[in-house]
Formats: sequence, C-alpha cells, structure tokens
Amino acid sequence: MDIDVMDIDEIEAAGQIDLSDLGESFLQNFCKKAATSFFEEYGLISHQLNSYNFFIKHGLQSVFESFGEMLVEPSFDPTKNKDHDWRYATVKFGEVTVEKPTFFTDDKELEFLPWHARLQNMTYSARMKVNVQVEVFTKKVVKSDKFKTGQDEYVEKKILDVKKQDIPIGRIPVMVKSILCQTGEKGKNGDNYKKGECAFDQGGYFVIKGAEKVFIAQEQMCTKRLWISSSPWTVSYRSETKRNRFIVRLAENQKSEDYKRREKVLTVYFLSTEIPVWVLFFALGVSSDKEVHDLIAFDGEDASINNSLKASIREADAVDKDFRKGSSALAYVEKLIQSTKFPPGESVDDCLRLYLFPGLKGLKQKARFLGYMVKCLLSAFAGKRKCENRDSFRNKRIELAGELLEREIRVHLAHARKTMTKAMQRHLTGDGDLKPVEHYLDASIITNGLSRAFSTGAWSHPFRKMERVSGVVANLGRANPLQTLIDLRRTRQQVLYTGKVGDARYPHPSHWGRVCFLSTPDGENCGLVKNMSLLGLVSTQVLEPVVEKLYACGMEELVDDTSTPLSGKHKVLLNGDWVGLCSDFESFVAEVKSSRRQTELPRQIEIKHDKDENEVRIFTDAGRLLRPLLVVENLHKLKQDKPSHYTFEHLLDQGILELIGIEEEEDCTTAWGIKQLLKEPTNYTHCELDLSFLLGVSCAIVPFANHDHGRRVLYQSQKHCQQAIGFSSTNPNIRCDTLTQQLFYPQKPLFKTLASECLQKEVLFNGQNAIVAVNVHLGYNQEDSIVMNKASLERGMFRSEQIRSFKAEVDSNDSEKRKKMDELVQFGKTHSKIGRVDSLDDDGFPFIGANMHSGDIVIGRCTESGTDHSVKLKHTERGIVQKVVLSSNDDGKNFAAVSLRQVRSPCLGDKFSSMHGQKGVLGYLEEQENFPFTIQGIVPDIVINPHAFPSRQTPGQLLEAALSKGIACPIQKKKGSSDAYTKLTRHATPFSTPSVNEITEQLHRAGFSRWGNERVYNGRSGEMMRSLIFMGPTFYQRLVHMSEDKVKFRNTGPVHPLTRQPVADRKRFGGIKFGEMERDCLIAHGASANLHERLFTLSDSSQMHICRKCQTVANVIERTVSSGRKIRGPYCRLCESSDHVVRVYVPYGAKLLCQELFSMGITLNFDTRLC
Repeated sequence: MDIDVMDIDEIEAAGQIDLSDLGESFLQNFCKKAATSFFEEYGLISHQLNSYNFFIKHGLQSVFESFGEMLVEPSFDPTKNKDHDWRYATVKFGEVTVEKPTFFTDDKELEFLPWHARLQNMTYSARMKVNVQVEVFTKKVVKSDKFKTGQDEYVEKKILDVKKQDIPIGRIPVMVKSILCQTGEKGKNGDNYKKGECAFDQGGYFVIKGAEKVFIAQEQMCTKRLWISSSPWTVSYRSETKRNRFIVRLAENQKSEDYKRREKVLTVYFLSTEIPVWVLFFALGVSSDKEVHDLIAFDGEDASINNSLKASIREADAVDKDFRKGSSALAYVEKLIQSTKFPPGESVDDCLRLYLFPGLKGLKQKARFLGYMVKCLLSAFAGKRKCENRDSFRNKRIELAGELLEREIRVHLAHARKTMTKAMQRHLTGDGDLKPVEHYLDASIITNGLSRAFSTGAWSHPFRKMERVSGVVANLGRANPLQTLIDLRRTRQQVLYTGKVGDARYPHPSHWGRVCFLSTPDGENCGLVKNMSLLGLVSTQVLEPVVEKLYACGMEELVDDTSTPLSGKHKVLLNGDWVGLCSDFESFVAEVKSSRRQTELPRQIEIKHDKDENEVRIFTDAGRLLRPLLVVENLHKLKQDKPSHYTFEHLLDQGILELIGIEEEEDCTTAWGIKQLLKEPTNYTHCELDLSFLLGVSCAIVPFANHDHGRRVLYQSQKHCQQAIGFSSTNPNIRCDTLTQQLFYPQKPLFKTLASECLQKEVLFNGQNAIVAVNVHLGYNQEDSIVMNKASLERGMFRSEQIRSFKAEVDSNDSEKRKKMDELVQFGKTHSKIGRVDSLDDDGFPFIGANMHSGDIVIGRCTESGTDHSVKLKHTERGIVQKVVLSSNDDGKNFAAVSLRQVRSPCLGDKFSSMHGQKGVLGYLEEQENFPFTIQGIVPDIVINPHAFPSRQTPGQLLEAALSKGIACPIQKKKGSSDAYTKLTRHATPFSTPSVNEITEQLHRAGFSRWGNERVYNGRSGEMMRSLIFMGPTFYQRLVHMSEDKVKFRNTGPVHPLTRQPVADRKRFGGIKFGEMERDCLIAHGASANLHERLFTLSDSSQMHICRKCQTVANVIERTVSSGRKIRGPYCRLCESSDHVVRVYVPYGAKLLCQELFSMGITLNFDTRLC
C-alpha cells in the first residue's frame, strides 16, 4: 500500500500527471470512499469525546497544578500558644489519578455501567484521587555575617513534619464511550449489546441522577490574538487570567487643558493602572526616543498620528520629568502599581517578567512586542488595517467538555481549598499534631458541585467570577437516533442581552463548511444556536513543542535587543506570541505546510500567511473548527495507489487530504467539486469532498434539498425530523424513560443521499414509504389536511406504541426517619379512597398486562397507620402494564417505576410530514374501495392536496416521488441492452441531484408515463377519470403530536378554591381558557347571549345582596325581630333595615374583589336596575 519514495520522484520527474487521466467517476468514487473512511475514523461526535479524553489525560492534572503551593498560616491567637514557635504548613497537590467507574454493593466492588446509572437514578461517575504533600514547619529569624551573605538576618525554615499520601478528592462524571467508560473500548456492536447498551448509541453524553445530559458547545471569543477595536480605539492582549491582560488605548487626554485642541495620546492599562506608553518603553530598557520610534516602525506620513506620538511624549514628560534617566521610569511604574487597590506581592521586575506578555522571555522582546501592538493600533486608526470582526469564526473558539469541566472544577477546588485552610488553621495554633489531610479536604464539595451544575444547567461564567450562565447543559433528546445526534452536534453563542445582537444572527462567510447554514431554530435563538456541518472537526490542543521544528523550516530567532532593525522580515506569531522572524516567507510557509503533510508537524496545526501585515500566524490551540479538503497537487498519488478501501489516517499521511482551519482557508483556492476542478485544474489548490457535506446531519439527508425553499428545509431539519417517531433505542427493556414512542415497522427510504450512504446509518430516517397521490378528495384534504387509506392503517402502516413510566420513591428501612420516629412510607396495597386498586398485587404494584384506566392507582404506597401516598393515573392517562422495575440509588432511597404501553394507530387529527416540510393533519379515513385506482390496481395510501405545492415552493417532493417510483419498479432487462441502460439512479444528494431528464427517462424505461401521471378509475363509480393523477411513493414521517394527547373536553369539573373558576390543566380535567381575544370575536358577532353564558353562567356565577338605598353590600345575618323570634336573612347594617335589599347575580371574581377591597378599607357602591 505504501509507495516508495523513488517511485514518487520518478513520477514527478516525468511531469505532473494530468487529473483528467484519473477520470471524473474515479475521483468522485474516491471522494465517497474518503468521506466514508472519515466517518469510520472520527464518527459524528468525535469532538465531544476527544475534548473529554484530552481533559482526563492532561487537563485535569494541569488544573490541580495551576493552584501551586498553598501556605497555611496559624490563626495567631495569643491565648492558645504558650511556649513554642508558630507552626506554618504548606499543602501541594501532586499527581491526579482517575479510576474507572465502580460501585459498591454489600462490600463488593462491581463494574459500573451506564445502564445501571440510568435505571438506578445514579450519577455515572469515577473516583478522582490526588497525591497531597503536607509540610509543617516553623519560621525563625537568624542573624548572619553580613560580610559573607550580604544580609543582616534571614528567615530560616525548620521542617517538623512531611506527609505524602493519596486521598480521594471527589467524583467526576464520566462521558459514555470515553476512555474512562466501561463500554468505551471500540469493539463490534455486539460487545456493547452484552453490556446493555443500544447498538446505535454513540456516547458523548453524561448520566446524572439517571438523566442523560449533554454539553452544548459554546462559542467564545479567541484569546490567542491581538484584538483591535474602534470604539474606543484600543488594542488588547487578552488572556484567561486577569493579571496578564494588557490594553493600549488611543484616546484624547482629559487632563491636558493648556492646548487648544486635545490630541489623542497613547496610554497603557496594565495591572489595573494607567501608564503612559513612553514611560513603559523606557521601563522595559529602551534607551532613546529614536529607538522607541523605530520599534513602533509606523511607516507613512500621517500628521494626526505624528501629533499623537508627540503628545504621548509630552504626557510622559508631564508625569515624570526624568523618566529617560536610568531606572527612574521603572520606579515610576512601581509607584503606580503599588498605589492600586490590591497591589501584587511581587517586585516590579517580577511583575513585568511574569505578567507582561508571559509568552516572551526578555524585557527587550517585550518592548518589541509592545511596539508591534502600538503599530497595529496606529495603522488601524489610519485606516491601513481592519479592526477585528467579532462574528467571524477565526476569532472564535468552541468550548467543549474539556474547557467547561476545567472551569467548573477550578471553582469547586478553590472552594474546597478555602474550607481546608480554615480547618487547618485551628489545629496549627493548638498543641496537637495535624490530623491526616483527608480530615480537612472535603471531597463532597467537588462531587456535589459538579452534580449540581449538571442538574441545574447553571455553569460557571467564563470570565466573571461568582456568576453563572445557563444553556450549557441540556437534556439529551431521545425521540429518535437522529435527534440524539443533532443534540450532540449543536453549538451555541452566549449573548448578554437578547435585544439587538447586531450581525451575530446572520450567516457569516466563515461558516462555510463548518457550520450548517440552514439548520438553526426559529424564534429567539435564531442564528445563535447553530449545528456543526458533517465534516466539521474541533481541534484539541497540540502538546508537542513546535518552535524547534519551525526553526528547522527556516525561521530565524528573535533577537533580544531593541536596536537591530527588522525591516523586510515577516513576523512569525505562534498562538498570538511572537516567536521568530522569517526573511523568505514564501518558502517558509510552503516548508511548514509540506512538513505538516508529511506528518513531521502535528496535523491540527494551522498556518495563515498575512501578506498585508507581513505576518505568518500559526495556531495550535484547542477549539478551532477544522475540515478535511483534498490537496490537488497530491491527487496524482492515487494513480499508483488504488486499494479498494482507504483508511483516513493513510490519506492524511500521504498528504492527499489535509485538515484546514478557518484562517488558512482564506489562503486556499478551493474548487466546489470534482466537476469544477476538472474544468481548470491549474487554478485550484484544494477541492471539496462534496457540496452536500457543507450541510448538517439533518439537512444533508433531505433529498433534493436544493430544489426546495430554504424555509421548508429548515422546518424539516429543525422540527419535523426531531419529532418523527422512529425507534429510540435497541435496549428499551432496560430503560425507564418518562415517555418513549416507537414505530412498529420503520422503513428506510427508496432514495439515497451521499451523506446517508457514507454514514452507513439507516437509523437516521424515521418513517415509512407511502404511495402518495396528489388529488382533491371530496374536500377532506383542503388546507394541509390529508386523507389516508383505512385498509393500509389496519395492515399496520404508521402504527406506533407509546410507553409512559411512572416513578415513585420510598424511604429505606435504615433511614433517618426511623430515628425521628416519623412514619415510614412503604410500598403496599391499601384500600385507597382516591382511586381503584383492583389491578394491584399485595406488594403495591400492578401485575404485568393489567389494563389501567384513569383513576386507577398505579403504584400503591402507604404508611403503617394507613395514610395513603399512592400514585394515581390522571385524566386521559391509560395503558397496559409493560414492566415494573424496583431499584435503589446510592443515597439508599428505594424507588419503583411502572411502564404503561399504549398502541396508537393513526386517527383523525394526527400530524404527519414528508421530508420537505410539508406537514399535514389526518382529515379523513377513507375505505380502500372508494379510492381512485390505477390500471395496475395500485391504490394510494395518502392523498394530499395539489394546493400544497405552488406557494410553498417544494418541487423536491414531486421529484422524490418520481425518482422513488422509478426505483421501486425494476426495469425489465431487454436482450442486447447494456448494463448502463439498466443502471438505477438512486441518489438524491443535495447540490448534485439527478436532472429532471434522468428521472423522466428512468420512469419511461420502467413503463410509466414520463411525468409520473397515472390514468385512474373512480373507486365510487368505476368510471375512468378525465384528468391524470400524479402518484408515487414518498417517504412520510409520523410526528409525536397526536390528537389523543391534545383532545380536551369538560362539562363540569373541578374549580379553583379561591376564584371558583374552572382549573386550567388538561390532566386535572380542567377547562379551556376563553380569553380576551375570543371575547372580542363574540362581541363582533353580536352573540351577546352566548358571551354571557360562556363568561358567566358556565364559569363562576354567584349571588350577592345589595341595598338599593345606600348602594352597598348587604350581608346575610341572623337577627332578632320585634316579636322575639330569630330570623336569618339579608340585612343592610347601614340603613338598619331589610326593606330595600335586592338579590343580584355577579361573577364570583367580582364578589371576591369587592370583599378584598373592603378588607383594605375601600367600599364599592353598586348601582342596580331591574332587567
């Protein structure tokens, strides 16, 4: 399979092989194989797994190391310490180890699998252990000989005790199918069957308290480049840590009043102070103004910029006259830094060394970089350089599991260290020895903190401490495998306010090929939530050092002085830090790229050559979106090397494919496809694998998507495909989801798209092929309703089942409640007052196969004294008991789940949809005899209205029906005809669909009319119909919206205790809200009696008494009359008589309002009239 170097040299010597020799069909076939091998190698959710695996291998360790050594001082309490010195302690974290997930039962440790966690409502997590070193010492001031040591006295440490031990520090949730997971080993699907996993499950999610949670990739601004912005004019060096941030600002000097016009001056914001730029240059060791001017090296005569530079010098003179002499500039900077609110502990030299551009070594290099920053700012101000665009993907990085977990663990670890310090201080002050360190370090802080963050979805903010952001973690949708996949490939951009987001919602040219330009939700998240396209990959951080290899490619070292001129040389920036220069930039860039293709450099490295700015930018950081492209100059290697199967790694090693980042793609000229490449092969450096791979998963499997209106494809990809009933998983018997739907006979469609073929997953389609006729049927299919064939439904078409689970938990016998003598709630059958218990066994659970209706008790729970805590089926809930699961979680709570199954055959009002956003509701079930039939006796399953097509602009559905019709009826092979004549066209890939001519020819060969129309006979009368009817098999999906779940009816029922109006919930047998707008309609109709009935009689009519004399409310009281008898009746206390009292009918809400106002001391007067 490998090619000798000799062969390649000979080939290149013989002259470039012409691409047309390879042939278009060979190259397209190769693209298909390459894409297939890409999906085999990486799968569709590699970005989630890679990020998590990298974090477990490297990131976790660096989080613990980043905290460094922690000094614990005693609490200096003079009452505690009698004679000996104060004891100090240092705590240092060492190596972190993470075990595979296990759980304990009866003192045995068993391997923990994801399905255990799902069934037992546990968190699928693994133990973390860390090596901790604790050192206890005392400090003593010792006198010394100043002549020898140069110091009068120094502090000596006397170490009393050193302990090293491994302690558990918490549990970290494990991503399913990652390197920690028990099902993570790549085997055949059969291995995971044994472990109870679904055969199509790809992993990439977490199981937290029994619920499946998934990270949504977050788009964050890139911190690895200088950021130039125009309002105000600033250039900033960004960093994750606050101390390393550094901003140069060009703005008017507010203090200078002696000049008539204020000049813009340059100031630096660093360590929360403002320093004039000129002073900082001299503090970094520059010797003269001329040198500073040369370092900035702004070319071009621009008067305003020269004035700004002069004004900056004047400002520096104003604040510190002698800043050019010796170290006075440094002293001035030190004075500024020490006068801040929280001055750093280090000296000013250390501050400059550690916090100012930490990637650069010497101070002179830092001065150069500062000059480069100032130059960038000035050229942007002069209009010679563009400001950074915050919507471009080159300025964004995608945060995945690794970065998000690192952020969250860091927060909780800091919290744990704080509590540890307080606990240790108390023991250091006293006499006794320190206890082992696990007494102080609370492991549950990290465990509970992570589990809380996952459950609530409130994640720590990327750069604001103490704040939380929502929308990072979501529940994994399990309606069908496609929805699961879409959830795992979603990205999200956090916007501070949802009002005016500017251009953030619009598609940007940098999305091309990395983010699907169609699938985004409609509504408030439109354009903010995106989906990754099929070939998108997210880079992980490159750990191997690159700088040495760059020297080998021809990079020169950056000199550590400020006097050497650098004119004519290009800067080389690695992740935003200046690492070197190159004089011959063309050869340097070519050399780096070729060594990357020959795998001397890591594959995920990205090289951008910016000719305008004379820079070569190289990136190796995590979170960049990459995608594979064909390298045109290496395609000739396919000539010798023609195996039947290509591995993706081999193609990358050969340099035939390479992974291209966003900035590098700006330097490439990419052909749209093989056809365009073969027209003019000399003009292109790269070539796309296929245009349909620019789309996301859900769009790329829509046939003829390029013929449909964009909005319709968006409906299909965002809504319908996620609501289609397919089957959720292959292990439903060991899952207890709240609600699952399953289609009885799912089919794969007749057509293929390139994406579905390369993915080799038929699971992505959820639906059935139905024979669809476009016709009007007795007016029952107008306005998007459809008519279906009753006989087909009785044969099982679109029949599905719904399984709903009911869960209840009880206290275990050894729980705390026992000690408090509270009554324990236990499972059991009791004669319940709230519902029927006929189907329950003595243990409180129904038997398998019991038919349950609303009002039945589904799980019986009671206390010993007989208080009832049972779970009852609400209104409209019914089904047959499928399974009963008893289980307990790690908190010792026992719980049970009962699943009810219900078979749903399509009925009126159920929602269906084709693959083209043509949704329709079932309007009529017609007998098979009454349908129109063709000469062959074919009767349609579905009849849809012709008016659905013109305004919706979805000819794709008609093309799909015609293509499928040609595929479904095989062509009789004629004698002497070639194979090409009988070859079927099956593909309906977007952007490379077969032409209308091909489809009509194929239909004609199969013996149909070219345009798919059929002569039909009226089923009612048997006459031949005059018009031809278009008919063909179309892939239809049944959606989860069924009328049985929505139908709402009520005559009388429960009312709200306060307002006495009907309650508002379907499950509680509530009413339907008749709102303000509905009221307006009835007023417009003039239907006053109907309105009165609806809003008064049927809602909350009640009576009250009014005194007509004083117009206030009269109460019903018991009083004594003159004859001595007691009578009870309405009486006006104000007029002291019952003569003028009348009874009126008012809504109970009005009476309630009157009484509430009365209690506040406000009385209402009622004007009454006879009617």
